[in-house]
Amino acid sequence: MAMSADLMHGDCLERMKEIPNGSVDLTVTSPPYDNLRTYNGNNDQWGEHVWKAVLADLYRVTKDGGVVVWVVGDATIKGSETGTSFKQALWAIECGFNLHDTMIWNKGNFTAVGSLNTRYAPVFEYMFVFSKGAPSSFKPIIDRKNKHAGTSVHGNIRQSDGGTKPISGSGKKKIRDFGQRHNVWEMTGVKSRKDTRHPAAFPESLAADHIISWSNEGDTVLDPFMGSGTTGVAAKNLGRKFIGIELDQGYFDIAVKRIGEA
Repeated sequence: MAMSADLMHGDCLERMKEIPNGSVDLTVTSPPYDNLRTYNGNNDQWGEHVWKAVLADLYRVTKDGGVVVWVVGDATIKGSETGTSFKQALWAIECGFNLHDTMIWNKGNFTAVGSLNTRYAPVFEYMFVFSKGAPSSFKPIIDRKNKHAGTSVHGNIRQSDGGTKPISGSGKKKIRDFGQRHNVWEMTGVKSRKDTRHPAAFPESLAADHIISWSNEGDTVLDPFMGSGTTGVAAKNLGRKFIGIELDQGYFDIAVKRIGEA
């Protein structure tokens, strides 16, 4: 089912003003990470003054029950991680969002800039799931293979008083072949940039699985840092409307082509 895409070239702080209050069901985005990457040689326009304003405006445009997935990492400067990702999560709470889940994207390989002489290789990024109230839609991905599939359900649940009780269906139900995915997602990062030409594109499967999890067909998905359009491609392929904003003309042109072909 083909759905519309509204692609905007320009500063997201200005272009987001064109989006009506409470009109977006889901945002899946990855803002610039401190100084980890340069985008066509220019990161001067990024900083706290930008991400604070963006998160505040995301709260405005998000519907009640809507969700924002904020994929982010931290730079290491003068021997210390910046902690910017945590500052952003706390600011989102100040804006009115719930921090619904702190998820991890495990890329499985070392891609960050830094030295391995003083620390372990960073192979993950945060995926903060902010919600405006309780999420109105949740369809979890069921692809975690159960090693005890076919055997009887067993085990106990710890209670608030320190005691335990058997889990629901214990001894009566059979364990299914696959269970609900956990909140650590293992996905290999984008290796080839021939189509995206972007230094930090996340895989389409990451965007797609969040879109499946937190929205329904016909919903509106936003990416205010569209880059080369990965979220837009996933949204179009899954029958969602899409709004994308990108400042860089080169990436915007690539996004227009990729999403148009989706």
